[in-house]
Amino acid sequence: MYETKQLQTWDMIAKEVYGDECEVGILMENNKEYLDTFIFNSGVLLRTPAITSEYTRNLPPWSINE
Repeated sequence: MYETKQLQTWDMIAKEVYGDECEVGILMENNKEYLDTFIFNSGVLLRTPAITSEYTRNLPPWSINE
């Protein structure tokens, strides 16, 4: 779980949690109840699953090694 800070956005949270703002899709997929939120208030708890092979970084299929 991740507790948001005042004025954070999805991409800022992804950068902090996963080290890459491009991982924003993982956050959004696992926190659908907040999809209408663009800028968070402090204290919102978000689910932050570990990146697994289920979540690829938008790579083309031929470049994914499994």
